[in-house]
Amino acid sequence: MGQFLKLAIAFQFLFSIISGLELFNFEKSQLTPRDILTQSDQNASLLKFAERDDPPPLNTTCKVFPGDALWPSDAQWALLNSTTDGALIKTIPLASPCYPGPLSNTDQCSYLTANWANSSIHMVDPTSPMSPIWQGRTCEPPTLAPTLNGTCTLGGLPSYSINATTVSHIQAGINFARNTGIRLVIKNTGHDFSGKSSGAGSLNIWTHYLKDIAFTANYAGDAYGNYSGPAFKAGSGVQAWEIYEAAEKEGVTVVGGEGRTVGVMGGYILGGGHSPLSSIYGIAADSILSLNLVLASGEFVTASPTSNPTLFWALRGGGGSTFGVVTSVTIKAYPPLPVTTFSLAFPPNITTTDFWNGVRSYLTFFPSFTAAGTYGYFFIFPSSPDSTPTFLLSPFFAPNLSIPQTQSLLTPSLPFPLPITYTHHATYLPAWTASFPQEPVSRSSGYFGSRLFPCSNFLSPNSTLFNATFSAIKTSVEAGYSLISFQIRGAVHPSNDPDSAVNPAWREAAMHSIQTNVWNATGDIAALEVEARQSLNGRMEEWKAVTPGSGAYLGESDRGETGWQTSFYGAETYGRLVGVKRGVDPGEVFWAKTAVGSEGWEVRSGDPVGNEDGRLCRV
Repeated sequence: MGQFLKLAIAFQFLFSIISGLELFNFEKSQLTPRDILTQSDQNASLLKFAERDDPPPLNTTCKVFPGDALWPSDAQWALLNSTTDGALIKTIPLASPCYPGPLSNTDQCSYLTANWANSSIHMVDPTSPMSPIWQGRTCEPPTLAPTLNGTCTLGGLPSYSINATTVSHIQAGINFARNTGIRLVIKNTGHDFSGKSSGAGSLNIWTHYLKDIAFTANYAGDAYGNYSGPAFKAGSGVQAWEIYEAAEKEGVTVVGGEGRTVGVMGGYILGGGHSPLSSIYGIAADSILSLNLVLASGEFVTASPTSNPTLFWALRGGGGSTFGVVTSVTIKAYPPLPVTTFSLAFPPNITTTDFWNGVRSYLTFFPSFTAAGTYGYFFIFPSSPDSTPTFLLSPFFAPNLSIPQTQSLLTPSLPFPLPITYTHHATYLPAWTASFPQEPVSRSSGYFGSRLFPCSNFLSPNSTLFNATFSAIKTSVEAGYSLISFQIRGAVHPSNDPDSAVNPAWREAAMHSIQTNVWNATGDIAALEVEARQSLNGRMEEWKAVTPGSGAYLGESDRGETGWQTSFYGAETYGRLVGVKRGVDPGEVFWAKTAVGSEGWEVRSGDPVGNEDGRLCRV
């Protein structure tokens, strides 16, 4: 075992104290060189750490796959299970009770069918994703996926998972995957829109139960601007509701997602992370003070402004599933603040002209709304034969504003009167709880794409640019697309470090908008996929035409988008990120679709929907 690794492990605990917050107990449980030395040579070869001076990996064409001669034997999987204290789980698809076989159970199937859209049942399953289209549509409740014809297979689900509850579990899993050549994926809750937690024939590191939370009123670590205020350290499995409740208890506020079940210290914050507080405090990644993670070598490290600073830069916005497995994140906390909220919907009986005049009017106020620190979560659904389109703003979220201040901000923005009930909340948690219901799992029969619209698009309501922007939005809805959108600003708060890997397009944005189409789940998938892809690409080209130089939010994006490197990261930022990736993962242990450095590999699924149901091979 190399000297560098021994020293890294020896000094990790000491550095954690210097940086202001002690390692969690689960982080103190680490795999060490001594543990490897106690194994037989054969077993040690499966669990050994990588060295920085190791020769480059063999230029294999594909990751080792089930059925290959090199696929780990039962005895080798048993070794991994014992090394991880029995945490290894062989995958059973969540909907298995709905299909013939030993797990068939009518009552369980009925429950799953009725609750399949509930994210809670998927987040507590080691492999079930919340964007099932990328799993391959191979095992869903039959009445929801009639094209399966009574079959249930793993599809794009991992073959095995490790329910990681210590750093040593993660180290063992990474070392095992690297040394055997199998694919490795990471799942926290599975919210990622691009299916990054899925992968046929893979080993999955499941971080959902890394739930520790610690608070300090005076952070004493190295930080931008010598920050020394309140901070939280949270395990990567901590979800939005958990960190918000902890912040409420301590009398502070933190930047996190609007979704209740999102794992805010995982892929959410690593990919940037937008928040109801972003218009005030910026993107979630801006508040990161330090991170702990396990690298592809198996090494457990801290990334901060002075420890692995280049990696620290990359992890703040450069995305998950590519640099390592994060175990905990330390973030800034901010003073408590009141919030005023309301929701509104356009009347169902207004004319189409009045409807679009209302939407147009709302868009003109984005610069003033976002400058005031507000956030709007709004939906536009296409018309039916018997109705105009639907507009729902739920909620309008106004941190640090009173009801009169919010009323004065909104009053001139709509061309027709609407009854509005305002609610003022003393702190963030009750406002968030009342405003954001739990969101459903996405469907497996449709595509979506997104775009960040700069504030400049909305500054001059009579300009050519504004008119083109409005037309692009209107045309998508008239083409049958549903819009899920956010009135939001992503500028860096003055107290935070502006040099991060957050997509530069966020810094100029006043709207993040997602457009979705849905196809008939009982039709010819191949034909429908081609039609849906061509349609979405056409709609996205019009959105891109009115937002030149902008981009899209990585966490809620189209995994089939062309030019994703520039769109999701920014061209200059992506170039820097690739350099970091090559430095910390030269053997390409970590891979996920549209993650940094992923263009050299592809999943050969053979499915018309390019999903995770196939072997991962070099392009």
